[in-house]
Amino acid sequence: FSVGEQSSLREFVNRLSSPFVVKADGLAAGKGVVICESSDEAIAASDEMLEKSIFGTAGDRVVIEEFLEGDEVSFFVLTDGENYVPLPPAQDHKRIFDADQGKNTGGMGTYAPAPIVTEHLRARIVKEIVEPTLRGMRKEGSPYKGCLFIGLMITAEGPKVLEYNCRFGDPESQVVLPLIDADLALLFDSIACGLLDSSAVKIHAASAVCVVMASRGYPDAYETGKEIVGLDTPNPDDGVVVFHAGTKRDGSRIVTAGGRVLGVTAIGYEDDLEGTIKTAYNAVGRIVFDGAYYRSDIGKKGLVHARV
Repeated sequence: FSVGEQSSLREFVNRLSSPFVVKADGLAAGKGVVICESSDEAIAASDEMLEKSIFGTAGDRVVIEEFLEGDEVSFFVLTDGENYVPLPPAQDHKRIFDADQGKNTGGMGTYAPAPIVTEHLRARIVKEIVEPTLRGMRKEGSPYKGCLFIGLMITAEGPKVLEYNCRFGDPESQVVLPLIDADLALLFDSIACGLLDSSAVKIHAASAVCVVMASRGYPDAYETGKEIVGLDTPNPDDGVVVFHAGTKRDGSRIVTAGGRVLGVTAIGYEDDLEGTIKTAYNAVGRIVFDGAYYRSDIGKKGLVHARV
């Protein structure tokens, strides 16, 4: 639906059962999705995108979708158009507050591999979604080379596709890439040349957790220019890497320059996700800037799935 079609949108929404999902039809930095519990909320969310342009031109058209209940999973595949390699599945934490409350963000943290994707489910995703997708693109004369990001909802009926992206995700990249046991430059070159050797790509037997440190107020208005202290305290030898997102140099200082400021990533043992989570949060606790905010439950859903 676009501007001028609000009456048709209202009629459509009023015929459906709640809850609804209202999406901006363009790229909105991962924030263009609103889950609405009633038709009035869905109409209000649509009006904000269409009339108030809260997502800019990304919201010039909106999509109304059914609400799927389950767990989201980010599933990545490297492919040269013919051969492919599935990467460790990750789970992002999109909402700003703990327990998946509040507004959607570009991602407040993630972990991999996600235990909810068992070997059986992984095989089903590959057979029912990955292979038909790659085969379909070849059939249309547009074989895909690169990283295919498949956003899935794991429902009671099985995996369902939410979206495709032609890129690595953020912050999923911060936990998936460190688990690849290969020279990434050579790997990506082989993909571009159509020479991917899937048997040569190994995955580390490890777990990874990324906690995003954001500016107070994000994803709404936030202040910048706050000095960041303690960036030199997390130690790569301890399995911790700090990825900069919204930062900049100000003389000899590093200051905040965005909503999502840092991605603090810990890498630990595959069978000790709990320990990897603790390592990540210990590192987060050593970094300080005015207004720093982060979720305290990144990875906890992985612990729940691991025990099931």
